[in-house]
Formats: sequence, structure tokens, C-alpha cells
Amino acid sequence: MPASIIEVPVVDPPLAAIGTSDGDEAARIQARLIELGFWVSGADGDYGLTTRQAVMAFQKYMGFNDPDGKVDEPTAAALTNMDLRPVSRANSGTLVEIDKGKQLLYFVIDGKTEWVLNASTGNGQSYTEPDQNTPGEIISGVSLTPSGLHNVNRERPEGWWEGDLGEIYRPKYFVGGVAVHGSNSIPNYPASHGCVRVSVPAMDWIWESGIMPMDSPVWVHDGA
Repeated sequence: MPASIIEVPVVDPPLAAIGTSDGDEAARIQARLIELGFWVSGADGDYGLTTRQAVMAFQKYMGFNDPDGKVDEPTAAALTNMDLRPVSRANSGTLVEIDKGKQLLYFVIDGKTEWVLNASTGNGQSYTEPDQNTPGEIISGVSLTPSGLHNVNRERPEGWWEGDLGEIYRPKYFVGGVAVHGSNSIPNYPASHGCVRVSVPAMDWIWESGIMPMDSPVWVHDGA
């Protein structure tokens, strides 16, 4: 078995379908997500934002038709029976990988997929909107997240700030004005102007963990 593929035991007793309920079973689900590598802030039994985002990431990875972040019967069964940690396309090096097909962000360390985050990339639509930083100016473009191999080239460690097309949180730029940044809206589909949205707690963790320093390679692909 390749070194990038890591086996994990199935869960016994099986996990229950809890929807978004708090409690001991939620803590078991959180612990399972962490074991598999889907980032969640902790296994405290509070079914909050990061748990819902992690479940949505798991559902996206597994190819569920309508990932909604709720633990229904199929999700509980899949979490219980998954016996391999998730694997991104990269199988060597240390990098950030963004899969636009699955709408997921992977952290790959020494060729192994360590963490998977829910993400939302550019929606591919044209836009014409006011420049939030230059009154009277209009910005037009297409909402694309550029594919290819890039690098983190600038960053802003402070909290929210007004980007040209709206508020963004603690961005790490990797090509032009396109960044991985925190957002209050990370749906199960591409929704941004081109940036890669993750949750605000996830962005805080990215900064605090040091997992995405300056010059980090960022590989963006369509997942095909």
C-alpha cells in the first residue's frame, strides 16, 4: 500500500444519525472526523459551525449529491465504515491543494493528506460591481479561481478588512488578488468572486497552526 494511503479502523458501535444535535454522540462524530482528517475545532459534543463544515467536507469527499453538513443515516454509515483516510491528488511534497471539482481544500504534508477543509471557490460568472475601496469606480471580471501551481506571496494577519469586492478575513494570497480567506458563507457549491473561502474558525486555525506559511505551494485544479 502506498505510504500516502493510511488505514483506519471502522467505528464500533456504529455512529448514529443525529442530524445536528449536540451531545455525546456528536462528540463521537467529531472524534471520528478528526481521526479521518476532516478539520473540526474539537470533540466537545457541541454541533457547531466547524462540525457542520467538517461533515459537509466529508459528504463532498464521498460524493454525496446534496452535502448539507447534517449527519443522516447514509452519512453516519459512511463515517462508521470508512477504513482509509482521505487522499488528495498530490502524493509527494508539502503543499496546499484546492480541488475545484469537489470544492475542498487539502493540506498535504510530506506526501500525506493531513487535513481536509470545506471550501468554496469562484463561481465562474461575470460580475460588474462597485469597488469597495475606491468610491465611484466599477470593477468587472469573471469569478474564476485560477488553476495551476502558485505560491503564497502576501498575507494579512489582522481580522476583517474591506477587499475590493467585499469583506474578507485574514487572507493568504497566492495569485494576484486571489486568496484563501475566512468567510461567513461557505456553501456546498462555488460561490466566490475567485477567492477560496473557508470558515472563520478554520482560517484562525490556519494562522495559529502555521500550516500555510509564506511561499507555501498552492496547487489549484479542477479535480478531473
